[in-house]
Amino acid sequence: MAAAALSQGIPAAAQSLVPSPPPPTHSPADPITAPKAEPPKNGRNDDENARQARALLEQAILALGGDAYLNIHDIEQEGRTYSFYHGRPTSTGTLFWRYVEFPDKERIDLTKEKDVSAVYFANKAYEITYKGAHEIEKKDLDDYLRRRRFSLETMLRNWINDPTVALFYEGTALAGNLAAQQITLINAKDEPVSIFLDVDTHLPLKKTYTWRDPVDKERNTEEEIYDNYRPVQGVMTPWGFTRYYNGDMQSQRFLSAVKYNQGVDEAMFDPNSGYNPIKAEGKHQK
Repeated sequence: MAAAALSQGIPAAAQSLVPSPPPPTHSPADPITAPKAEPPKNGRNDDENARQARALLEQAILALGGDAYLNIHDIEQEGRTYSFYHGRPTSTGTLFWRYVEFPDKERIDLTKEKDVSAVYFANKAYEITYKGAHEIEKKDLDDYLRRRRFSLETMLRNWINDPTVALFYEGTALAGNLAAQQITLINAKDEPVSIFLDVDTHLPLKKTYTWRDPVDKERNTEEEIYDNYRPVQGVMTPWGFTRYYNGDMQSQRFLSAVKYNQGVDEAMFDPNSGYNPIKAEGKHQK
Protein backbone atom coordinates (compact mmCIF):
# COMPACT_ATOMS: atom_id res chain seq x y z
CA MET A 1 0.00 0.00 0.00
CA ALA A 2 2.84 2.39 0.79
CA ALA A 3 4.33 1.80 -2.65
CA ALA A 4 1.04 2.53 -4.40
CA ALA A 5 0.51 5.62 -2.29
CA LEU A 6 3.87 7.30 -2.77
CA SER A 7 4.09 6.41 -6.46
CA GLN A 8 1.02 8.61 -6.92
CA GLY A 9 2.65 11.47 -5.01
CA ILE A 10 0.40 10.76 -2.00
CA PRO A 11 2.30 9.79 1.16
CA ALA A 12 1.25 6.45 2.62
CA ALA A 13 0.35 7.98 5.97
CA ALA A 14 -2.46 9.92 4.31
CA GLN A 15 -4.14 6.95 2.61
CA SER A 16 -6.57 6.52 5.49
CA LEU A 17 -7.86 10.02 4.70
CA VAL A 18 -8.76 9.42 1.07
CA PRO A 19 -13.11 9.78 0.35
CA SER A 20 -15.54 8.42 -2.09
CA PRO A 21 -14.95 10.72 -5.02
CA PRO A 22 -17.56 12.74 -6.83
CA PRO A 23 -18.65 11.32 -10.19
CA PRO A 24 -15.81 11.60 -12.75
CA THR A 25 -15.97 14.77 -14.81
CA HIS A 26 -14.69 12.82 -17.81
CA SER A 27 -15.83 9.51 -19.22
CA PRO A 28 -13.43 6.60 -18.61
CA ALA A 29 -10.94 6.52 -21.41
CA ASP A 30 -10.86 3.90 -24.13
CA PRO A 31 -8.30 1.09 -23.82
CA ILE A 32 -4.93 2.23 -25.08
CA THR A 33 -2.90 0.23 -27.54
CA ALA A 34 0.63 0.69 -28.79
CA PRO A 35 1.07 3.57 -31.26
CA LYS A 36 -0.21 2.78 -34.73
CA ALA A 37 2.69 4.49 -36.48
CA GLU A 38 5.25 2.37 -38.29
CA PRO A 39 8.86 2.61 -37.05
CA PRO A 40 10.72 5.41 -38.81
CA LYS A 41 12.58 4.33 -41.92
CA ASN A 42 16.26 5.19 -42.06
CA GLY A 43 15.88 6.94 -38.70
CA ARG A 44 13.20 9.35 -39.99
CA ASN A 45 9.44 9.27 -40.40
CA ASP A 46 7.67 10.88 -43.34
CA ASP A 47 8.62 14.56 -43.45
CA GLU A 48 5.12 15.79 -44.24
CA ASN A 49 3.58 13.72 -41.45
CA ALA A 50 6.24 14.89 -38.99
CA ARG A 51 5.65 18.53 -39.94
CA GLN A 52 1.93 18.09 -39.36
CA ALA A 53 2.57 16.51 -35.96
CA ARG A 54 4.92 19.33 -34.97
CA ALA A 55 2.46 21.99 -36.16
CA LEU A 56 -0.28 20.47 -34.00
CA LEU A 57 1.97 20.33 -30.94
CA GLU A 58 2.99 23.96 -31.47
CA GLN A 59 -0.70 24.83 -31.81
CA ALA A 60 -1.30 23.11 -28.46
CA ILE A 61 1.46 25.18 -26.84
CA LEU A 62 -0.16 28.36 -28.16
CA ALA A 63 -3.56 27.23 -26.85
CA LEU A 64 -2.01 26.63 -23.43
CA GLY A 65 -0.66 30.18 -23.36
CA GLY A 66 2.39 30.24 -25.63
CA ASP A 67 5.30 31.99 -23.93
CA ALA A 68 3.33 32.31 -20.69
CA TYR A 69 3.11 28.51 -20.59
CA LEU A 70 6.70 27.86 -21.65
CA ASN A 71 8.06 30.39 -19.13
CA ILE A 72 6.44 28.81 -16.08
CA HIS A 73 9.18 28.49 -13.46
CA ASP A 74 7.17 27.40 -10.45
CA ILE A 75 3.61 26.34 -9.62
CA GLU A 76 1.47 26.42 -6.48
CA GLN A 77 -1.74 24.37 -6.34
CA GLU A 78 -4.41 23.70 -3.74
CA GLY A 79 -7.23 21.21 -3.96
CA ARG A 80 -8.51 17.81 -2.98
CA THR A 81 -7.10 14.46 -4.04
CA TYR A 82 -8.69 11.00 -4.19
CA SER A 83 -7.01 7.61 -4.51
CA PHE A 84 -8.35 4.38 -5.98
CA TYR A 85 -7.32 0.74 -5.91
CA HIS A 86 -8.36 -1.36 -8.90
CA GLY A 87 -10.68 1.49 -9.82
CA ARG A 88 -12.40 1.65 -6.42
CA PRO A 89 -12.06 4.54 -3.92
CA THR A 90 -9.83 3.66 -1.00
CA SER A 91 -11.66 5.86 1.56
CA THR A 92 -11.97 9.61 2.08
CA GLY A 93 -9.96 12.13 0.08
CA THR A 94 -7.74 14.76 1.52
CA LEU A 95 -6.73 18.37 1.03
CA PHE A 96 -3.41 18.91 -0.67
CA TRP A 97 -0.98 21.71 -1.41
CA ARG A 98 1.45 21.08 -4.27
CA TYR A 99 4.55 23.09 -5.14
CA VAL A 100 6.64 22.54 -8.28
CA GLU A 101 9.86 24.20 -9.33
CA PHE A 102 11.04 23.14 -12.77
CA PRO A 103 12.82 21.09 -13.79
CA ASP A 104 13.08 18.62 -10.92
CA LYS A 105 11.64 19.79 -7.59
CA GLU A 106 8.22 19.05 -6.12
CA ARG A 107 6.57 19.05 -2.70
CA ILE A 108 3.11 17.86 -1.69
CA ASP A 109 1.63 18.71 1.74
CA LEU A 110 -1.44 16.80 2.87
CA THR A 111 -4.25 17.20 5.42
CA LYS A 112 -5.53 20.43 6.94
CA GLU A 113 -2.61 20.37 9.38
CA LYS A 114 -0.10 19.77 6.55
CA ASP A 115 1.52 17.16 8.76
CA VAL A 116 2.28 14.63 6.02
CA SER A 117 4.48 15.61 3.09
CA ALA A 118 6.33 14.16 0.14
CA VAL A 119 9.42 15.92 -1.20
CA TYR A 120 11.07 15.18 -4.54
CA PHE A 121 14.28 16.80 -5.82
CA ALA A 122 16.62 15.63 -8.55
CA ASN A 123 16.55 11.83 -8.30
CA LYS A 124 15.69 11.57 -4.60
CA ALA A 125 12.42 11.49 -2.67
CA TYR A 126 11.39 11.58 0.98
CA GLU A 127 8.24 11.21 3.03
CA ILE A 128 8.04 13.59 6.01
CA THR A 129 5.83 12.98 9.06
CA TYR A 130 6.01 13.85 12.76
CA LYS A 131 8.63 11.09 12.97
CA GLY A 132 10.90 12.98 10.60
CA ALA A 133 12.03 12.35 7.02
CA HIS A 134 12.80 9.00 5.45
CA GLU A 135 13.59 7.98 1.91
CA ILE A 136 10.82 6.29 -0.03
CA GLU A 137 11.27 2.81 -1.45
CA LYS A 138 13.10 2.42 -4.75
CA LYS A 139 10.04 1.15 -6.63
CA ASP A 140 8.02 4.19 -5.56
CA LEU A 141 10.86 6.52 -6.59
CA ASP A 142 11.16 4.78 -9.95
CA ASP A 143 7.41 5.24 -10.52
CA TYR A 144 7.64 8.94 -9.75
CA LEU A 145 10.72 9.53 -11.91
CA ARG A 146 9.10 7.74 -14.83
CA ARG A 147 5.99 9.91 -14.58
CA ARG A 148 8.11 13.04 -14.41
CA ARG A 149 10.16 11.92 -17.43
CA PHE A 150 6.98 11.31 -19.44
CA SER A 151 5.09 14.34 -18.14
CA LEU A 152 3.17 16.61 -20.48
CA GLU A 153 5.52 19.48 -19.59
CA THR A 154 8.52 17.35 -20.59
CA MET A 155 6.88 16.46 -23.91
CA LEU A 156 6.04 20.07 -24.81
CA ARG A 157 9.19 21.69 -23.43
CA ASN A 158 11.89 19.14 -24.24
CA TRP A 159 10.93 16.24 -26.49
CA ILE A 160 9.42 18.47 -29.16
CA ASN A 161 12.83 20.19 -29.52
CA ASP A 162 14.91 16.99 -29.43
CA PRO A 163 16.09 16.05 -32.96
CA THR A 164 16.31 12.37 -31.93
CA VAL A 165 12.57 12.24 -31.15
CA ALA A 166 10.33 11.13 -34.04
CA LEU A 167 6.91 12.79 -34.34
CA PHE A 168 3.88 11.08 -35.87
CA TYR A 169 0.44 12.48 -36.65
CA GLU A 170 -1.92 9.54 -36.26
CA GLY A 171 -5.21 11.13 -37.28
CA THR A 172 -8.40 11.59 -35.30
CA ALA A 173 -9.24 9.48 -32.25
CA LEU A 174 -11.43 9.57 -29.17
CA ALA A 175 -10.23 10.91 -25.83
CA GLY A 176 -12.98 9.59 -23.60
CA ASN A 177 -16.05 10.74 -25.52
CA LEU A 178 -14.39 13.76 -27.15
CA ALA A 179 -12.98 13.98 -30.67
CA ALA A 180 -9.23 14.49 -30.65
CA GLN A 181 -6.16 14.56 -32.86
CA GLN A 182 -3.49 12.06 -31.83
CA ILE A 183 0.23 12.77 -32.00
CA THR A 184 2.82 10.19 -30.94
CA LEU A 185 6.38 11.03 -29.93
CA ILE A 186 9.00 8.26 -29.90
CA ASN A 187 12.42 8.94 -28.40
CA ALA A 188 15.77 7.35 -29.22
CA LYS A 189 15.09 4.58 -26.68
CA ASP A 190 11.96 3.60 -28.65
CA GLU A 191 9.69 4.86 -25.86
CA PRO A 192 6.33 6.09 -27.24
CA VAL A 193 4.12 8.79 -25.70
CA SER A 194 0.80 9.78 -27.30
CA ILE A 195 -0.91 13.14 -26.78
CA PHE A 196 -4.55 13.70 -27.73
CA LEU A 197 -5.56 17.30 -28.57
CA ASP A 198 -9.09 18.70 -28.65
CA VAL A 199 -10.04 19.27 -32.29
CA ASP A 200 -11.64 22.65 -31.47
CA THR A 201 -9.58 24.18 -28.66
CA HIS A 202 -6.32 22.31 -29.44
CA LEU A 203 -5.82 21.81 -25.69
CA PRO A 204 -4.40 18.49 -24.45
CA LEU A 205 -7.18 16.12 -23.36
CA LYS A 206 -5.20 12.96 -22.71
CA LYS A 207 -1.66 11.58 -22.59
CA THR A 208 -0.68 7.91 -22.63
CA TYR A 209 2.56 5.98 -22.51
CA THR A 210 3.62 2.36 -22.14
CA TRP A 211 6.56 0.82 -20.34
CA ARG A 212 7.80 -2.69 -19.61
CA ASP A 213 8.24 -3.79 -16.01
CA PRO A 214 11.90 -4.76 -15.46
CA VAL A 215 10.89 -7.58 -13.09
CA ASP A 216 7.92 -9.39 -14.65
CA LYS A 217 8.55 -8.01 -18.18
CA GLU A 218 4.85 -7.18 -18.55
CA ARG A 219 3.88 -4.09 -20.53
CA ASN A 220 1.97 -1.42 -18.56
CA THR A 221 -0.03 1.55 -19.80
CA GLU A 222 -0.42 4.79 -17.88
CA GLU A 223 -2.89 7.44 -18.93
CA GLU A 224 -3.68 10.98 -17.79
CA ILE A 225 -6.88 12.90 -18.50
CA TYR A 226 -6.98 16.72 -18.32
CA ASP A 227 -10.27 18.63 -18.11
CA ASN A 228 -12.09 21.73 -16.85
CA TYR A 229 -9.57 24.15 -18.33
CA ARG A 230 -9.59 27.73 -17.01
CA PRO A 231 -7.24 30.67 -17.70
CA VAL A 232 -4.81 31.51 -14.88
CA GLN A 233 -2.26 34.29 -15.41
CA GLY A 234 -2.45 33.78 -19.16
CA VAL A 235 -2.06 29.98 -18.91
CA MET A 236 -4.92 27.61 -19.74
CA THR A 237 -4.92 25.31 -16.73
CA PRO A 238 -6.73 21.97 -16.24
CA TRP A 239 -8.50 22.06 -12.88
CA GLY A 240 -9.34 18.38 -13.16
CA PHE A 241 -6.80 15.58 -13.46
CA THR A 242 -7.37 11.80 -13.58
CA ARG A 243 -4.76 9.06 -13.84
CA TYR A 244 -5.39 5.52 -15.08
CA TYR A 245 -3.10 2.51 -14.71
CA ASN A 246 -3.73 -0.40 -17.08
CA GLY A 247 -7.29 0.82 -17.56
CA ASP A 248 -8.10 1.24 -13.84
CA MET A 249 -8.66 4.68 -12.34
CA GLN A 250 -5.78 5.28 -9.93
CA SER A 251 -6.11 8.87 -8.70
CA GLN A 252 -7.99 12.13 -9.19
CA ARG A 253 -7.17 15.72 -8.31
CA PHE A 254 -9.53 18.68 -8.31
CA LEU A 255 -7.98 22.12 -7.90
CA SER A 256 -9.41 25.02 -5.93
CA ALA A 257 -6.53 27.49 -6.48
CA VAL A 258 -3.52 27.81 -8.80
CA LYS A 259 -0.67 30.35 -8.96
CA TYR A 260 2.33 30.59 -11.27
CA ASN A 261 5.79 32.11 -10.81
CA GLN A 262 5.25 33.31 -7.25
CA GLY A 263 8.69 32.17 -6.14
CA VAL A 264 9.20 29.32 -3.67
CA ASP A 265 11.14 28.89 -0.46
CA GLU A 266 13.97 26.52 -1.43
CA ALA A 267 13.94 25.11 2.12
CA MET A 268 10.67 23.30 1.34
CA PHE A 269 12.57 20.91 -0.94
CA ASP A 270 15.19 20.04 1.71
CA PRO A 271 13.84 17.22 3.92
CA ASN A 272 16.28 18.11 6.69
CA SER A 273 15.74 21.89 6.71
CA GLY A 274 13.04 21.88 9.39
CA TYR A 275 10.71 23.69 7.00
CA ASN A 276 7.27 24.09 8.59
CA PRO A 277 4.46 24.53 6.00
CA ILE A 278 2.00 25.93 8.58
CA LYS A 279 4.42 28.64 9.72
CA ALA A 280 5.36 29.35 6.11
CA GLU A 281 1.69 29.78 5.25
CA GLY A 282 1.29 32.32 8.05
CA LYS A 283 4.24 34.36 6.82
CA HIS A 284 2.93 34.23 3.26
CA GLN A 285 -0.51 35.51 4.35
CA LYS A 286 1.09 38.44 6.17
